[in-house]
Formats: sequence, structure tokens, C-alpha cells
Amino acid sequence: MASKKIEPQLSYLNTKFLESDAGRQVRILSEFRAPGVVLEEAGIDNTIVMFGSARTIGTKDLKKKLKAAKDPKEIKRLERLSKVAEYYDAAHMLAKLFGTWIKKHKESRYAICTGGGPGIMEAGNRGAHDAGVPSTGFNIKLPFEQHSNPYIDPEANLQFRYFFIRKFWFMFKARALIVFPGGFGTLDELFETLTLIQTNKLHNKVPVVLFGEEYWRNLLNWEFLVETGMINPEDLKIFHMTSDIGDAYAYVTQSLEQHEKLPPKAGLHYFGYHK
Repeated sequence: MASKKIEPQLSYLNTKFLESDAGRQVRILSEFRAPGVVLEEAGIDNTIVMFGSARTIGTKDLKKKLKAAKDPKEIKRLERLSKVAEYYDAAHMLAKLFGTWIKKHKESRYAICTGGGPGIMEAGNRGAHDAGVPSTGFNIKLPFEQHSNPYIDPEANLQFRYFFIRKFWFMFKARALIVFPGGFGTLDELFETLTLIQTNKLHNKVPVVLFGEEYWRNLLNWEFLVETGMINPEDLKIFHMTSDIGDAYAYVTQSLEQHEKLPPKAGLHYFGYHK
């Protein structure tokens, strides 16, 4: 008796293969190509990117959590986070302000973009959501800490497996970058961006704001890099450091408006990927 005929499976639908070591190149290529299609369909050509810690809690929520906390370790953790809680509030407000600017430049198809998770990322997407402008998130699949925040537009909510491709998409669409206090992940994203700008691997000029002057100056002795010859004095002009929401908004939007008046140049050369 003949066995029941089984339809052969197409390779690109073979989940076991795609999740195997042999399928790694296919996964990588998919993450390089698919996000561009998703963003195009969502009407997003340009982004204002906001980086920062996933652990940051807004001042109101932090007070509630501290009041309810009983465990000494949890109380100590929350007390440490109280030193940076104001940055969640600042990111939320700044994103809302950028939203007003984006509404005036609808033809440029801007969106607020974050890493898609909680903390500063949530604050950025929340501000965009409150302002009624496109809000996209580039989430990363991790065993802990990272989950999509509820303020991302569903059609622009992306999930990445690989950090290096996620960083590529951050910078490929970015026309401005605001970096709030964060840890290793934030520093990784910041220094890769500064390196790309320093080595002329990015589009014309991408304004970079380090928000939270006290935090950034305590964390790093920027001038010492110049004193020891590790960077040139003009490299410190790659970014603008401030703790003022209005100053950050003005610095970014004035740079973007000036950029729009310039003739277009070659796009991002990173990984040989041209716009």
C-alpha cells in the first residue's frame, strides 16, 4: 500500500533550517532587507533617534514604586535609579517637541525612533505617540530586560536578532541622534555613531546631542582624549552636550532645517550600503 503523499517543504519555509547554524546567513540577510520594506510601507523615510537606558523610570512612577517597595534590595535599586529618573521625563517632553516639528515637515516623512524597549526608549515613543506623529521601535531579542513598549506604531514595530544589523538600521535612517544616560548598550551605540561621523561614513551631517551634561561629564573625561592625542580637538564638536530641553530641540531642528537646504550627497557607506 502506497504511503500518503507528503508535499515537500520549501527551504525558505523550513523553520528548523532557518533557526540552525546553516541558516544564519539567511537570517542576517533578512534583517538587512526586511526593515526597509516595513518602514517604507509605514511611510517612514527619516528618523530622529533617541538612545538611553532601558532601566530608567520616570519620576512619578519611581515615587510610586519606592512607596510600595518592601524588599531592601529593591529599595536600594530604586534609590540608585532616582539619580537619573529626570531623564525619562526629559526624553518624553523632548520627543513631544520633536513631534510638533515633524508635523510641520510631513513631506519629509519623519518618525521618532528608539530601541523599542522600556525606559528612555519608552519615553521617546510615548512622546511621539502623545504628539500624534509616527513612532517606530527597533527592538532586540534578549533573554531579559527588553520588551516592546506600548507606544510604538504596530506597523513600525521591528524586532532584531542581531545587534550589528539593528545598529545599521538605527543609523541608516537617522537624521539626528539624542543620547540620554545609559549603560553598556547605550555606550556601544553612541561610540559606533561617533566613529562613523569621525570617519565620514555617514550622510552629510547628523547632529548628535548628549543629554544630561552632569552624567556624561562624570562618566567620561572627554578633554583627556584630546590631551593624550587619542582624538583631535575638532572631534569634540561632533556632539553637543546639554541638559536643557529647549537647547537640545533648537540644536537638532536648526541643523535639520539647514541640512534640507543643502544638495544631497552620497548616503551611508557603512557595510558598503548606499542609500
